[in-house]
Amino acid sequence: MHLVIITGMSGAGKSTALKMFEDMGYFCVDNLPIPLFSKFNKLMSASDSEVEKAALGVDVRGGIAFEELDSQLEKMNRDGVSYEILFLDADNETLIKRYKETRRNHPLAGGERIDKGIAKERKMLDFLKKKSNYIVDTTHLLTRELKAELERIFVDSADFKSIFVTILSFGFKYGIPSDSDLVFDVRFLPNPYYIEEMREKSGNDKEVRDYVMSFEAAHTFSDQLENMIKFLIPNYILEGKNQLVISIGCTGGKHRSVTLANELYRRLNQEKENRYGLKIEHRDIDKDAKRKMR
Repeated sequence: MHLVIITGMSGAGKSTALKMFEDMGYFCVDNLPIPLFSKFNKLMSASDSEVEKAALGVDVRGGIAFEELDSQLEKMNRDGVSYEILFLDADNETLIKRYKETRRNHPLAGGERIDKGIAKERKMLDFLKKKSNYIVDTTHLLTRELKAELERIFVDSADFKSIFVTILSFGFKYGIPSDSDLVFDVRFLPNPYYIEEMREKSGNDKEVRDYVMSFEAAHTFSDQLENMIKFLIPNYILEGKNQLVISIGCTGGKHRSVTLANELYRRLNQEKENRYGLKIEHRDIDKDAKRKMR
């Protein structure tokens, strides 16, 4: 039997992930009392059991018994039980926002603020995160993107690297994205905005893309950036980083930054040996149009 233990921070998407595992054909149990782990494994591994894949949702709702989880996992190792641990995480700001949107209280917060409960939970889960086979940061993931990531790992059996890379174009006049890890300024390139027929178009349009990439500096920048990112990613993975936001900015976030962000995404996406998650976003591409409508 293939067993996956799904755990992580409350609000990071464990319940959603369990539903996705059900869709992938797993027998799923959420919040199984930790003292029952051994009995569950014996039952599922019995010769007359028809269950080939199972997923267990485990979190701090187990209360005091959660402290027994480490010893239960050690017992499973001694008994030769094969299992993998999937840890779902998100940054504190995102977790707080999700709790406020659902108007729920954190299970460890009690009468305190949500951030206090999150801090307690991180401390409790630290040992489990270190034991995890897969760490998926859901901070920037839509539901469909999380589904694709889980299918890539557990259905396609792709080599997994615990990092998700977001390439983000933006406009400096709207501010640098606060969650950026790396920021690059491409305002040194000629601006298509000053060419009448391109002003209303964006870097997603062929005319703008061809214009921006007609300059040797754009290709040199793309080559150097690609090489640097390919160097950094494996080192970030070794350091334990599981989320990387690469922000590329121009003045308005519509022409040059979109073109160069698309180019970096294209280059990284075609490297089949790089099994990390990858997505692209254009934060400010429509903001000029919305301002004019007002």
